[in-house]
Amino acid sequence: MALRRALHFVFKVGDRAKTATFYRDVLGMKILRHEEFEEGCKATCNGPYDGKWSKTMVGFGPEDDHFVAELTYNYGVGEYHLGNDFLGLTLQSSKAVSNAKRLGWPLTEVGEALYMTQAPGGYPFYIVDKEQPDSDPVQKVCLGVSDLQRSTHYWTTLLGMKVVEKNEEKKSVLMGFAGTQCKLELQDLSGSVDHGTAFGRIAFSCPREQLPDLEALMKKENQKILTPLVSLDTPGKATVEVVILADPDGHEICFVGDEAFRQLSMVDPKGNELLNKAMDEDKSDEWFAKHNKQKAAA
Repeated sequence: MALRRALHFVFKVGDRAKTATFYRDVLGMKILRHEEFEEGCKATCNGPYDGKWSKTMVGFGPEDDHFVAELTYNYGVGEYHLGNDFLGLTLQSSKAVSNAKRLGWPLTEVGEALYMTQAPGGYPFYIVDKEQPDSDPVQKVCLGVSDLQRSTHYWTTLLGMKVVEKNEEKKSVLMGFAGTQCKLELQDLSGSVDHGTAFGRIAFSCPREQLPDLEALMKKENQKILTPLVSLDTPGKATVEVVILADPDGHEICFVGDEAFRQLSMVDPKGNELLNKAMDEDKSDEWFAKHNKQKAAA
């Protein structure tokens, strides 16, 4: 399973401008590409919405060797209800800490050289106050689970991840596909998982030829398949094939064929410009204010 790699986590965002400020100016990430879609995604990448939406990929470097964030914005939806499913993304960057302090972005010290902050929408981020490494600064994504043993079995035995560390005291397990990649941490909630309406999705790639076998394995093991193998088109870019799964707690997992995804995910030098243009042209906030209405809360 060394050929599998962690790609990104999908966040639903209600305020693109504030969100862009957080990722660009606070964390210091770059806009890697920005895409606009007239109708909902066949694999519900933007959630259960069928209208106009956009996807913005942000990260510290190219998607080939960095774990990034996928920001999905559904026009007309202003906020989402957070659950207890996403427990945080941890990255290492003293520059991000100093950016937050300089910009007055709220920071809470939660440990030695460790700060917690929130992206717009309330998503928790943990920043290690140490020099940003030359490799990917993103260290791990943490998800809440209701039964740690059951989830560990699913992610290791069925999906092929290797356990890196177990913490009995914290009731958590750290795992990954390869040593240098962003890790997945599962944290036992000692209760049920609530996905709210903000629920995200974690994405991995694998060789295209593994996708049918992965789907067949999940069918054989009576595990949930949210979207069977399907092709997804992006205007003017490579078509990719994906299978969308759900783990025992309903965490959404996307596996995409690696070869086509590497073409699709090439950095677009115009990404920043395209995002700014889309935000400038999005007059929905003004329209809702003019009509004394509020954007929908999902």
